[in-house]
Amino acid sequence: MAHIPRDRVDEAGPWDTRPEPPIKSMPQADVSLRGIYEISKVLTAPARLEITLANVVNILPSFLQMRHGAIVILDAGGEPEITATAGNTHPPPSGTRRAIPQAVIDQIVATGTPLLIPDVRKSQLFEADLQTSSSNNDIPIAFVGVPVKAEHKILGTLSIDRVENSATGFRYDEDMRFLAMVANLVGRTIRLHRMLSTDRQRNVDEQWRPEKSLDEERTCSARRSHFKIDGIIGESAPLKRVLETVSVVARTNSTVLLRGESGTGKEFFAQAIHKLSRRRKKSFVKLNCAALSESVLESELFGHEKGAFTGAISQRAGRFELANGGTLLLDEIGEISPAFQAKLLRVLQEGELERVGGTRTLQVDVRLICATNKDLETAVVNGEFRADLYYRINVVPIILPPLRERPGDIPRLANAFLDRFNKENHRELAFAPSALELISQCYFPGNVRELENCVQRTATLARSRTITPSDFACKNSQCLSSLLWKGAGRSHGGNAIGELTQDKIIPVGSRPPTRRIGVSEGKVSPLKAGDPNDPALPRLTERDRLVDAMDKAGWVQAKAARILGLTPRQIGYALRRHGIEVKKF
Repeated sequence: MAHIPRDRVDEAGPWDTRPEPPIKSMPQADVSLRGIYEISKVLTAPARLEITLANVVNILPSFLQMRHGAIVILDAGGEPEITATAGNTHPPPSGTRRAIPQAVIDQIVATGTPLLIPDVRKSQLFEADLQTSSSNNDIPIAFVGVPVKAEHKILGTLSIDRVENSATGFRYDEDMRFLAMVANLVGRTIRLHRMLSTDRQRNVDEQWRPEKSLDEERTCSARRSHFKIDGIIGESAPLKRVLETVSVVARTNSTVLLRGESGTGKEFFAQAIHKLSRRRKKSFVKLNCAALSESVLESELFGHEKGAFTGAISQRAGRFELANGGTLLLDEIGEISPAFQAKLLRVLQEGELERVGGTRTLQVDVRLICATNKDLETAVVNGEFRADLYYRINVVPIILPPLRERPGDIPRLANAFLDRFNKENHRELAFAPSALELISQCYFPGNVRELENCVQRTATLARSRTITPSDFACKNSQCLSSLLWKGAGRSHGGNAIGELTQDKIIPVGSRPPTRRIGVSEGKVSPLKAGDPNDPALPRLTERDRLVDAMDKAGWVQAKAARILGLTPRQIGYALRRHGIEVKKF
């Protein structure tokens, strides 16, 4: 972090950027206008950014009654990158307290609004700072701070403090307005410096970069574009791998099977495939197969003729016809009955169908995307799902990662959901950094859908404009979703509301115990073969425990699932995720 004190400003060059003090009798409006003019000259002078910011802070006492001043610029991680101060005769030694407390910076950055504290001795934000300060804490000090912004992005803070004197009346509204104008100019200057620095680095890289092939350029272009798909937010490695697969698959007409837990965003990824495909100008039609009975599902997909059944008062086109030339999403494909599976198979193989009650054969050209959270392989083995239909829809399977495998995306998703809430409800809420850290530790068995509900619930009940950890239900033993984490630790006949009153909720950040779904408590001891939390066992990776269990089970997934206390579907997902080839005997 760069720190530029007042006594090193002369490095900027031979010119003197500090004007003479303004005339005291000059009207306040003229003083502010002169101050903006002088500061604009400093910001446009050819100097390093650190020196420029220090000159701005040092010029402020000429136009404001102040004791100390500081500009703190944050890096991409939210940590102070540049700190320019005025009013100190010497730079602060390494390791001492910051120019202004971190809690004050967090408050201004989180809210994005000015902060006025008439007496810092009475503020909790300065409590820790005053305890470590060796100066006289009996003097009343007022603090004024404003955010430094550029293009609606907060880059840092600009602040001053001064000794309160009852004999002198201060106009805080005028000072805050003046500081806000200065902060706006400073923010634009910082953005310009960073853009120029980025362009210089790009030019250097391009001079030394070897020529790329045409295919590599196309691949890079595709990757840059698909990260901006609406509704898909994140920068984690698992999500990027899925998006890379989506960008490749979208250029073809191959059938796609989206696999993943409930709430992982299968519909958003289906829309992304359609928008990146050559069919994007045609219709994108979706249907939830689990929500309809077999007879209604047939009518919805294939359409019906007038008088085909009671209530069919007119001819109606089905979803296949509506999606002709475009894309059709069949959500929860694993829930359709075996009888209807045979009817659907013909449409997928031949591209032909008849409306219910009709005799005319219709030709359709549809790109099919199916989605399910069901273990189709087990369903095929048990005779619940036709093998021929399984092979027809499982052309390109894409497994969507659960939210617990991409914890770095949780803060980005939470901020996006909060922005949506603010727009819909005309609010201006913001997360405190500690609040984002708290939810990043949650398990979220309901994935993105549960995270969105958590953000909406917390924002609705928030007591102030800044959401803190105490606003979350899990910190008040009111999180019903955490009961899903408890697995075998919860009795099947228990009352969820009753357990809340007994403080039986698992703490935030802890992992849920694993159990087999549908097996009563006590029959199977979860993870006996390799519980990573058992100190008596060696520290094995998840892959090692999985291979060990499969060896003991003779590479029968159902037996390995019983050993680990998991379901066969979870075993199948784990094998594919770790790239473990199943041995056949």
